[in-house]
Amino acid sequence: MTIDRDLVLYLESLGRIRLTEEERAACETDLRSIIGYFDQLGALDTEGVEPLSHAFPVTNVMREDVILRSMDPGDILANAPREKDGYFMVHRVME
Repeated sequence: MTIDRDLVLYLESLGRIRLTEEERAACETDLRSIIGYFDQLGALDTEGVEPLSHAFPVTNVMREDVILRSMDPGDILANAPREKDGYFMVHRVME
C-alpha cells in the first residue's frame, strides 16, 4: 500500500474533515509508521501459535433468571401526572 498525499486526501473526504497542509503531512507520516508496525508483525513467525480473540480469558458473569412478582399496574400509575386506560399519558412530541 502506498501512503501518499492522495491517500490522505481520500481519507479526508471519507471522514468528511478538512486538514491543513501540516496536518496532512503529519497524517501521512503517522500512517507510514502504522503500516510499518503491521509489516513488522507480518514478518513474525507465527507457526503453531493458536489465534486468540482476547488476550485473556473472558467469561460472562450472568445471574440466574428468576421470575419475580411484578408490581400492580395501579401502584405504578399512582404517581403518574396523567393516565388513560392503564397507560401513562405524555405530552405530544410530534405532530
